[in-house]
Amino acid sequence: MDHKVHLALGIAGNVTSVLLYSAPILTFKRVIRKRSTEEFSCVPYVVTLLTALLYFWYGLPVVSYKWENITVITVCGGGLIFESVYVLIYISLASPKRKKMAILMVLAVIMVVSITILISTIALHDHPHRKLFVGSIGAIVGIGMYGSPLVVVKRVIQTKSVEFMPFYLSLFSFFNSSIWGIYSLLGHDLFVGLPSVVGIPLCFLQLVLYCFYWKREIHEEPSDAEDLEKNGQKMEFQQQATNKK
Repeated sequence: MDHKVHLALGIAGNVTSVLLYSAPILTFKRVIRKRSTEEFSCVPYVVTLLTALLYFWYGLPVVSYKWENITVITVCGGGLIFESVYVLIYISLASPKRKKMAILMVLAVIMVVSITILISTIALHDHPHRKLFVGSIGAIVGIGMYGSPLVVVKRVIQTKSVEFMPFYLSLFSFFNSSIWGIYSLLGHDLFVGLPSVVGIPLCFLQLVLYCFYWKREIHEEPSDAEDLEKNGQKMEFQQQATNKK
């Protein structure tokens, strides 16, 4: 029974992960339409790419025992495709400064993954030690993935605007971390569970922040009727001044 529940949660985790990976589509539709990344940060997409790469390697039989983490492999394989496309689009349309930053981050990703693969295959010779090594790195990066949208918090607070804080990325991150957290508890896999459990409060904080400033934005935004009324009063005042002259 536990095995069936575990498998069902793994499938549900795949679904929420696909939603998480596809969430930035709306952001990148805007980026492509405007031919600019504006003030959007590349950090969430590059960190998610690194996480997908590390956990894809973690799930393979080279590191894990046989195909015990097949659901992790399938979802991370899809994530690699999504995130690679996002990063390539970002680099092609970003300003020179942001483009340079994104390229440096991608080079860092390649370096980290390459070193991880080399050490886990050459220096370590059994599954427990390989899982411990790769899983520890993946867990640290996974926590960073769930917290990465927080990089725009300072800007949100300063501008009192959530325009450049992707809502669906935070929402699906919350769902994803919750399901994979339960999945890991049933499967007794600390390395899958740790980033998910830590990710739950991080993602919840993002949603609270978004709701707070979204409501404030709506509250402070003048309606079209108010704008028309103010413009009408201004024109009337100017007309009266002209008649007096």
